[in-house]
Amino acid sequence: MKLFWLPRAIVDRDLQLEYIARDNPKAAVEQGDRIARFAGRLIEHPELGREGRFAGTRELVISRTPFILVYRLNGERIELLRILHGALQWPPQEK
Repeated sequence: MKLFWLPRAIVDRDLQLEYIARDNPKAAVEQGDRIARFAGRLIEHPELGREGRFAGTRELVISRTPFILVYRLNGERIELLRILHGALQWPPQEK
């Protein structure tokens, strides 16, 4: 299995970590490292996360962070789709 960060996941991660870094740069680095470690675990354990709220996705709660990693399995690829803050309404409710 190979891990692929899709552009939206990269943007999500960067925005979240930039926000944290404004007040606590050290915490942002620690959170970023934790996200990377948990994502890396998927290579050996691709079904580590729970079934996702969207068909065909899975969600990995990143412990000791407020983040959820949304991903999908696509053949031999693990595609990281989003990094969401746990307080975010997901999926968004239609108005």
